[in-house]
Amino acid sequence: MLRAIFSFFGAIFSFLTIGAVLGCLIVGAVIWMYGRDLPNHEQLAQYAPPTISRVYSSEGALIDEFAEERRLFAPSSEIPDLVKEAFISAEDKNFYHHRGYDPMGMVKAAVDAAQGARLRGASTITQQVMKNFLLSSDRSAERKIKELILAARLEQTMSKDKILELYLNEIYLGQNSYGVAAAAQTYFNKKLSDLTPGEVAYLAALPQRPSTLHPVRDYDDAVGRRNYVLREMEDNGYLTDAVAQAAIAEPLRTVQRGDIPGFRQSLPPRGYFTDEVRRQLSRDFGETQFFTGGLSVRSTLDPLMQAAAEQSLRDGLEKYDRGFGIWRGTGATIPAETLEDEAAWRKALYEVANEKAPRDIGGWIPAVVLSVAGGEAQIGIENLPRDPETQKITAEDVKWIRKASVPGDILSAGDVVLVRRIENSDGSLDRWSLRQVPLLQGAFMAMDVNTGRVLAMQGGFSYQDSVFNRATQATRQPGSSFKPFVYAAALDSGYTPATIVVDAPIEFPNGDGSMWRPQNASNKYYGPTPLRTGIERSRNVMTVRLANAVGMPVVAQYAERFGVYDHMATHLANALGSEETTLFRMVSAYAMFANGGERVQPSLVDRVQDRFGRTTYRHDDRDCVDCDIAYVPPGTAPRIASHREQIMDPITAYQLTSMMRGVVERGTASNYVNLPVPIAGKTGTTNDARDVWFVGFSSNIVAGCFMGYDNPREIPHGSGGGMCGPVFNDFMKEAVKKFGGGPFRVPPGGHFINIDRVTGARLSADASGPGVVAEYFRDGIEPIFGLAAAIDGGFAMGEGMPMYSRDEALSTGTDEVLTSTGERKSIPKAANFGTISAGGLY
Repeated sequence: MLRAIFSFFGAIFSFLTIGAVLGCLIVGAVIWMYGRDLPNHEQLAQYAPPTISRVYSSEGALIDEFAEERRLFAPSSEIPDLVKEAFISAEDKNFYHHRGYDPMGMVKAAVDAAQGARLRGASTITQQVMKNFLLSSDRSAERKIKELILAARLEQTMSKDKILELYLNEIYLGQNSYGVAAAAQTYFNKKLSDLTPGEVAYLAALPQRPSTLHPVRDYDDAVGRRNYVLREMEDNGYLTDAVAQAAIAEPLRTVQRGDIPGFRQSLPPRGYFTDEVRRQLSRDFGETQFFTGGLSVRSTLDPLMQAAAEQSLRDGLEKYDRGFGIWRGTGATIPAETLEDEAAWRKALYEVANEKAPRDIGGWIPAVVLSVAGGEAQIGIENLPRDPETQKITAEDVKWIRKASVPGDILSAGDVVLVRRIENSDGSLDRWSLRQVPLLQGAFMAMDVNTGRVLAMQGGFSYQDSVFNRATQATRQPGSSFKPFVYAAALDSGYTPATIVVDAPIEFPNGDGSMWRPQNASNKYYGPTPLRTGIERSRNVMTVRLANAVGMPVVAQYAERFGVYDHMATHLANALGSEETTLFRMVSAYAMFANGGERVQPSLVDRVQDRFGRTTYRHDDRDCVDCDIAYVPPGTAPRIASHREQIMDPITAYQLTSMMRGVVERGTASNYVNLPVPIAGKTGTTNDARDVWFVGFSSNIVAGCFMGYDNPREIPHGSGGGMCGPVFNDFMKEAVKKFGGGPFRVPPGGHFINIDRVTGARLSADASGPGVVAEYFRDGIEPIFGLAAAIDGGFAMGEGMPMYSRDEALSTGTDEVLTSTGERKSIPKAANFGTISAGGLY
């Protein structure tokens, strides 16, 4: 009997021993089989998660963010203990005690499943890190085995805090937010250190069901899960009973419910400037690096100048549009049945797309017409409390619209409109005024002439209406604004501002046997005329003759050297700006006239730093010679050494600048640009006014304006001076307030001689009057004046062609000029705009 008992227990022991050995062998075999080709877990030590790239203004204010996954990386040392404790309580209460996996948790989950309870996971935080970083999310035994193996290995090579750091920065928490720092901002617009226990518990509730615990759609479930986490934190000793109960009693207040202003609301609306930063850095760094690299981008944007650029361009485009008196509206409507319920129409108005009702136009607000009766229209305005007494459109506000005497002529109930608050002189409300996005589009850009820093860029009327950036992406004919490059080539080729060019009819054979006969915009010819007058009055025929004399290959080289074109065709018509370019290139090129002929590279970015704070790009490559000196004497500044290429003779740059000052003071822009500092510039108006331009500069700021329809067609009554000149003028008023301005720097190596600007004749040093201009000539070269210096560009002067008429240069009224012989002659005053050509393409 005893032997039988021993035999029985011996058999059981042998069975258990053999079973244990076999079990170990099987487990070992499984571990060996699945552990052979696993990903290298050691790479997580160098893991850099995809994070948000942020763009800052030149003053350091955050102005935009770009990311594929909205994540802000927070090192473990910056994550409060309360946040760690909440996630540990919700996901893995034994985190600090297990070795990567939790056998008791797995057994409990298996028992619960066997008893019919809902199948739940038993993964530790370490296992979730393995799944999120190195494995897939499929539910399979194979994936679970690999997860366990990797988790055990990771625990042997990485600290618990580092593992938790990876988890808290990688986990998806809904609303396109990855990691606790981004989620805290998304849901509560707070830093991690400012979160309350209830807010922390809600974030910790999200990993299991981020899409079904929405704080609005699933409010009750969200609160229930939050309260569960709070009770777990209390049970684990992380919260006192009083704190936990107080947090459970609180409502869940979030950005999504409208209880808290959203973080995005603190940023300006995305605009053309930051979108161009995105486009350029995506090209230079690669899209993946830009959207995931956590870059810190210090842009060149000046907020005040950007606001001035936006307002100036919008005012100019809107003024032209309203001049036609045609109402188009937004084209968006709200169903009439919703208008009786304020909550319903507000929800419907909020859902109207930005493309229909842009919300990035300063002072313009979407509204809905609630009713039309009695000569006025009642409106409801987005985000403003309802006020029937003041929120209405009256007959007074539709006077600018043709064929409309009362709002009912153009508006119906349910129409979505844009309105603007009109104020009285004391700031009180006068009325609400209808507005509409113009059909005519345009662009504006301003930059520092010495550094190339782009201070402002507006690529259209509204970014939300159209993201197409007409400053950098629209290639259009610059028209007469290209002419300075022809004159620059001539001045560098030996001509002077006093050189006489024959303004007489010419013709060229076209390839089809016809003839091209360039004309001045006035359809008149003015005979022998000084170069200065040619650019001031934007003479087409003179420009063509000059380009032919200098040679179009030389002109093309200049245009390419200044970056106006990459490869310019050498057709003579291109001397009049018939080849397309962008406003970005034109403004950049004019900057080199203003700074004395030094090359500058336009840039929207001052500096780029990676996620670790290392500078990977810096625009300003100048050297500060004295910055390492411990003491700089009072009244002196550190010397800055520039390595910029001199692409134009400084004397030529000054001569051209002086001639373009004449455009502003006497020429095609004189009626539209009036500023307290010296300004030089050039208008541009192409054939049929399809494109109108003005590009100008002070001693430190260059700015340019372009207007045209996106599908090019005639701009009725359009001109570069009349339309873009006022936009430039309005912007530069603000720029001068901030940046000042002064005389253009006169380079050494030359001397001034008084010239009769009508005839090009030399005058005495003390000559005065409106017909006298002091021209700058190179030392050592004796200039030739008058008809002796006349050129015809390879074509004979027309028979009987008179000298340039002084009566057409100077209008009624008299001023005296002292001639070189000592005689005083009376001359008329300057003609008004339109008397002489505003220039054009042909």
